Amino acid sequence: MSEEARTPLDHVNQTVSQLKEMRHYSKNNVELLTAQWLKFDGELKKLGEAGTIENLMTRQGEFHDALEAAIKELEELGEKLQPPPAE
Repeated sequence: MSEEARTPLDHVNQTVSQLKEMRHYSKNNVELLTAQWLKFDGELKKLGEAGTIENLMTRQGEFHDALEAAIKELEELGEKLQPPPAE
């Protein structure tokens, strides 16, 4: 499909697909960061650096939540852009 032939619905669907891929990687990053945090929590606290990782975990979680919200919003827009069923 050429760029000229794309409809707004096509663009919304493509964006949703890309955001879902980002969500997948975001989730994996949160899980990895959490695992690292659990592994080094005690040592980081002793060094006074626990806040650094806690901040990253919070920000990564917020990003993941924002992705979820954006996906939902665009999926709803995609539903509105669907052509009516043929009779």
